[in-house]
Amino acid sequence: MRAVVIEEFGEPKDVLATADRPLPEPGPGEVRIALDLAPIHNHDLAIIRGVYGYRPPLPAIPGTEGVGRIDAVGEGVTDRSVGQRVAVSGATEVWAEYFVAKAAQALPVPDSIDDETAAQLLAMPFSAAVLLDDLRVRQGDWVVVNAANGAVGRLLNLLARRRGVRVLNLVRGEASVRALRELGYEPVVDTETDGWLDRAAAATEGAPIVRAVDQVGGPAGADLLELLAPNGELISFGALSGKPWTISPGTLIFKQAVVKGFWGAQRAQEIGAAERARVLRELVELAASGELRLSIAAVHSLEHAAEAAAASERPGRNAKIALSPTPDRAG
Repeated sequence: MRAVVIEEFGEPKDVLATADRPLPEPGPGEVRIALDLAPIHNHDLAIIRGVYGYRPPLPAIPGTEGVGRIDAVGEGVTDRSVGQRVAVSGATEVWAEYFVAKAAQALPVPDSIDDETAAQLLAMPFSAAVLLDDLRVRQGDWVVVNAANGAVGRLLNLLARRRGVRVLNLVRGEASVRALRELGYEPVVDTETDGWLDRAAAATEGAPIVRAVDQVGGPAGADLLELLAPNGELISFGALSGKPWTISPGTLIFKQAVVKGFWGAQRAQEIGAAERARVLRELVELAASGELRLSIAAVHSLEHAAEAAAASERPGRNAKIALSPTPDRAG
């Protein structure tokens, strides 16, 4: 079978290649899935660079999430069947024509959910849902999030709105401002314009911002800390800039702010099976009803994984780049 492979860690555009690999066989409790579509996440690129929370043994096939149909089942699997359409997250070696996952990881999805949404239904939406729970915010509370036009920012807005939680969105560029406003997610502030911090502070009309979610790193953490109310929490969700935080100890001390990190994969294990099932049911229901729609900007073939990875990191993108065993196509 064809698969995307890395022989060494490094920049995705330099180390991603395509090679023939043996067809994997599902073991006990596992299923083999014929891939239809797999999104490229920031954590996938971090794994390829060797800077994520774990390093796979090399050579490795990247990829952690996708949608496809079960092609074979392993011993003891009775609740999944060949031909069943499933979404999978938290798996490994997904960027291939076929991959193996635990049967429990393969979530059946109805045909009413399109491939683009099903392919990215679990990782980012699940993290956004658990993050919102972890924030412990109530109806009427304010949260600020940067890189808000990305998948997590949009999902946080959707889920927060259902709970009556207000979100202040920080983005870069007028195109991102328009994209969020078209979805009805207000207020939105462009951080590339003069005086944006003052406008952001005024956007809540005096109401305190009790939680701040940073996906950028670098000086962005200090900006969020300035906006955060006393005794608020600043949560590090990602580091798109690739730079460490630079925050003022004085501001941190005098606001008595709490700083913490959020790792979705770890939290998914910590919350327990019953809570995971509840979150997944909510996401499937939202997707099936059409309220949750996740688009794909472009689909690249497995042979063009390096180009796809480069495209996924270009500024101004309003949707994920994805990989498929089929030829390249627009999203």
